[in-house]
Amino acid sequence: MSGDPAGASGAPGGTARGADAASWSTEDIPDLTGKAVVLTGVTGGLGTEAAYQLAHHGARIVATGRDLAKVEEALTALRHGVHDLDATAVRIDLADLGSVREGAAEIMAHAGTIDVLLNNAGVMASPRRTSAQGFELQMATNHLGHFALTAHLWPMLVASRARVVSVSSLMHSFARGIDLKTLQPHAELRRYGRWTAYYQSKLANLLFMRELDRRVRAAGIDVTSVAAHPGWALTHLDRSGFELGGRSFQRVLVHQVSRAIAQSAAAGAWPLERAATEPGLPGGSYVGPSGPRQLRGRPRLVGMTSTARDPQLAADLWAASEAAAGLTFDAT
Repeated sequence: MSGDPAGASGAPGGTARGADAASWSTEDIPDLTGKAVVLTGVTGGLGTEAAYQLAHHGARIVATGRDLAKVEEALTALRHGVHDLDATAVRIDLADLGSVREGAAEIMAHAGTIDVLLNNAGVMASPRRTSAQGFELQMATNHLGHFALTAHLWPMLVASRARVVSVSSLMHSFARGIDLKTLQPHAELRRYGRWTAYYQSKLANLLFMRELDRRVRAAGIDVTSVAAHPGWALTHLDRSGFELGGRSFQRVLVHQVSRAIAQSAAAGAWPLERAATEPGLPGGSYVGPSGPRQLRGRPRLVGMTSTARDPQLAADLWAASEAAAGLTFDAT
């Protein structure tokens, strides 16, 4: 993977105490009693694991998903492990900006506070599809829906002095830029590569995280923007995108390789949990596994590619995202 040495660019303004140590465990998650966490993608994989650990440490969970019945099922299962679970289900289809707006309004009306917004949900390597508004599906789901959700929740995030966690991927390093036409509805793209689209959407997660951090710092706003990636974790994500196109050899191969070498979803969620809860973690931090090539292991601060740190590309992506979502996100 290309990029900085681990930890070189992850935490402007210093590092949190122990943030580079690889000895972290879920026992290090602080008491979250009274804290509210909004979590996208709670119905499987990393989202399920993160919801369990955060709830186990006392957090109130606002769980979102495009299928409300499945979100309710996930919370029912979660109650078997967290008997005093305080959780609410909200329907949000990230690939539909209308659904994002409606779900955010429901959260704003009832949540009271938001201490952590964990932008986790995603789709990987789907065949060429478009969102409800005509945007390329992976960029719409993985980036634009979360951008819009954060913007709609912004007044409450500011009032709560919240932490916003964007979930990226090691695969962001394969993207050499972003085709901003993917943020134009019904754009005529010359060619489509399912993996290229995924790489670019994960690069967009980091560019958004850094640009949000830059803007809140400039405005003196007490909101923390950080990111995390799970390394190579065995989750439903390695099947969900392929399933949109039916069974294929590539889908089976990717899943079988993942089963052979990936770490568990529980371990993959560690960087997300640390990024969401580490006291004093500076804005701009990027948390990932500490093992070789960041594929697995305990979470620590890691680096990202120079493309992910390109301020002009981040600004251009922000402007294109505002236009695509039909909103102004001042982050002030």
